[in-house]
Amino acid sequence: MDLLSNKVAVITGASSGIGRAAARLFASEGARVVVCARRSGPLDELAAEIRSEGGEVAVVAGDVAHERTHRACIEVAEKTFGAVHVAFNNAGVVGEMRPLSELTRDEWEHVLHTNLTAAFLGAKVQVPALLRHGGGSLVFTGSFVGNSVGLPGMAAYGAAKAGLLGLVKGLTADYGAQGIRANALLPGGTETAMAGDAAQRDWAASLHAMKRIAHPDEIARAALFLASDQSSFVTGSALWADGGNSAVKL
Repeated sequence: MDLLSNKVAVITGASSGIGRAAARLFASEGARVVVCARRSGPLDELAAEIRSEGGEVAVVAGDVAHERTHRACIEVAEKTFGAVHVAFNNAGVVGEMRPLSELTRDEWEHVLHTNLTAAFLGAKVQVPALLRHGGGSLVFTGSFVGNSVGLPGMAAYGAAKAGLLGLVKGLTADYGAQGIRANALLPGGTETAMAGDAAQRDWAASLHAMKRIAHPDEIARAALFLASDQSSFVTGSALWADGGNSAVKL
């Protein structure tokens, strides 16, 4: 069953990790995908993989911290595929990991802008596009950090990811009756570049009830649920995909 048949999906942060896994999965489930990240090389490699598997894909290289990048994604989606039905706002950055009082204002603002303001900028241009085509699904990648725990040196990251929950609730209040669903996906530790070295990954695994961190494909499947009509009555919510991290502290 193709869960995203006849859908067009925009995916940011698609050059690696969860975004890359989601792009391949969404395409395999029938979506025509627009993939976005700052680096064009990895995006072109991803696009070649998707096409080799029979999928349809378009590429937009740009920084999600700029509204023009999100506008370019919408313009390419509508011009190439005729519509937009799903936006997976997945791009993010951890930033400098130091105690809060040691952060500069520029470092704080960089993390907030890339993780939270960029989500606002995405939604700002995605909502009108979804409304033009009968509604759809907005998914935002949050984190267990800032929502179930605070971690040393990650106050800015946690604050930004916690803010996404307020954003999806506001979007739901504003546009739920018009057919737009907005949800946050809250992964636990995941095998991406952000996970750090082997020692850091082992430490992160110890925080989870399952005593491991996730593969990006596992988080992508949770995003697929929120993107698809399988979650047609789910909006304004947070979906934990965290291996039990939020449930236990062992």
